[in-house]
Amino acid sequence: MAGNFNSAHDFRIDNFQVFHGHPSGNPLEKLEAVMAPEALDDSAERCDAPKCHPETRVAVQDDLYSWIEHGDPVSSKNMKWVTGPAGTGKTAVMGSVTERCKENGIPVACFFFSSTGSIGRRTKVAFVTTIAHQLAQHRQDLKDAIAAAIGADTVVFKKNLRVQMETLILAPLRAVAGASDTALRGVIVIDGVDECQVEQVRDDNTTVPRAKPQREKEDDHRPERVFREFFDPENHPTSFAEKLDLNVQYNADSDIALFLKVQLDRIRRCYRCPPSWAPPRTIKTLVEKASGQFIYAATVIRVLNDTSRREPPTTLLEAIISSVNETESSNPLEQLYALYAHILESSPDPPLAQLWIYAIYMANHAKNAYASNLDLFLQMYPESGEADRLLGNLHSLIRVPTPDEYATTGYKFYHKSLFDFLERPNALVRTVLDEVPNLVWDRFLRACARGCNDPYQFPETFLGFLADVPNWSPISFAEGAKSEIVLTPAVADWWVSLAMEHQAVFSLCTIFQLPHDEEKRDGATELFMDLVRKAVDTEKTDSEAGAAGTDAESSTSSTKPETKRRAEKRALSMGAAGTDAESSTSPSEPETKRRRAEKTVSAAVGTAGESSTSASV
Repeated sequence: MAGNFNSAHDFRIDNFQVFHGHPSGNPLEKLEAVMAPEALDDSAERCDAPKCHPETRVAVQDDLYSWIEHGDPVSSKNMKWVTGPAGTGKTAVMGSVTERCKENGIPVACFFFSSTGSIGRRTKVAFVTTIAHQLAQHRQDLKDAIAAAIGADTVVFKKNLRVQMETLILAPLRAVAGASDTALRGVIVIDGVDECQVEQVRDDNTTVPRAKPQREKEDDHRPERVFREFFDPENHPTSFAEKLDLNVQYNADSDIALFLKVQLDRIRRCYRCPPSWAPPRTIKTLVEKASGQFIYAATVIRVLNDTSRREPPTTLLEAIISSVNETESSNPLEQLYALYAHILESSPDPPLAQLWIYAIYMANHAKNAYASNLDLFLQMYPESGEADRLLGNLHSLIRVPTPDEYATTGYKFYHKSLFDFLERPNALVRTVLDEVPNLVWDRFLRACARGCNDPYQFPETFLGFLADVPNWSPISFAEGAKSEIVLTPAVADWWVSLAMEHQAVFSLCTIFQLPHDEEKRDGATELFMDLVRKAVDTEKTDSEAGAAGTDAESSTSSTKPETKRRAEKRALSMGAAGTDAESSTSPSEPETKRRRAEKTVSAAVGTAGESSTSASV
């Protein structure tokens, strides 16, 4: 090490540290670092996950457990495909069976996908590594085999899932099975495969932002067509999996009736309802309306338990019974959709409440997407109480964090069928997807205007959320997004400065570059760029900013066709330079650091504005 400093003099080293040895080379520690612990059945994220109510779904649980423990004497297939429409209780059954296996000492590895969960549960990236990590916990010989496989292929985690599956799971299992005198025992449970999002490959050189959540469906029934075709015996003569349809092979009516009776009796005692409530005919009606969907019964109970409502449970139940859809339909979810419509209508402003729900769904995995920040962003005015007014009666659809969690936890939705309902054109409630860009764009402009002009100080976590808005929202590519708020040059400058400060590089790239694409000049981004161009004229009246603008303009004075591209690169490079400048600023000059960032932004805005103007002439 001393050789590195030969002939060196007159220098200082701050925060000098010396590390002895090498980073951990433990293969299993590397495996743990790339798994998704939130996808486990007992993870903190699944603390309120559905489980089968006692004495319900007994038959299907017993059948599955018996098959896991003893196998099937009639069939040699070692896989079961558990299917059924949304709301039939598949996740609850899988969770209860997993728990039962653990209690009885049967080794289990599991993965619970969720379209509304964290990133680890929404994608397949960590699927194989999560299963492999669990397998390694059950047998020492299997742990050794998996560790050896990682040591032999140190970049296996960078390879595709097919290679990972063979290297980390199949090959170790075959090796252990071949060397062991006893048969391997255990089960792998995978739930919610249809909720795994399709990965979008993103090119860092493109300016196209992420698309809004969208699920293309052949119809309103699950499972999706691709799974039906994959498991169809006609497509695979040597089918490897037995099909178990919860909606066909097991009659859930008696289980739903038992669940409703137990829950309604508990509510009757809690709210001191009449002893005769609820009568058997009411339970029978609810069972018929449920059409085998446990989610319907669970939603009814959540409505009656919602303490934010003023009406007593007796009145609420009468309203539910009288409001359900009476039209004939082959879709077993139709009554559930009618119940969703009824609940949404209880909001003081149902259309706006639906817009909020979908905007929250889109933003739920954004940076700092806490309930407090989402409310602050979506409310027309900071202290309006609009969130409580709109969502106060909708707690049966959306889980609202407690006051202690409000600033650190996001909203959660009980079931994805709510978004199947919102996304389908129907007579009960209009679709909201087309209006979401308008809402987000309007609230984005309002928040920027307040942040620039009002004395109201945003929390630091909200500023990070606001800087990231174009990354998750549809406003960057929505044509014709409307708002009554007019952005001033100062506000445009303020947001660009904020985006640079929070290193929202992709957002900045989108705002600056998209309007230069002739095919995408209309809409919200063009409005934003018009205001940026106006900022050039405003800044020219300011001597300091004018000097910065002149310097930037001199570097892009060429009239060649490539001028606009050079200007774009200049704007982005200046953003990076601004960040570097801030990091090197002396701690004794906090105000100077801020001013330098603002001057850098002014120069970047001037460059981009001038290049856009010259290109359009």
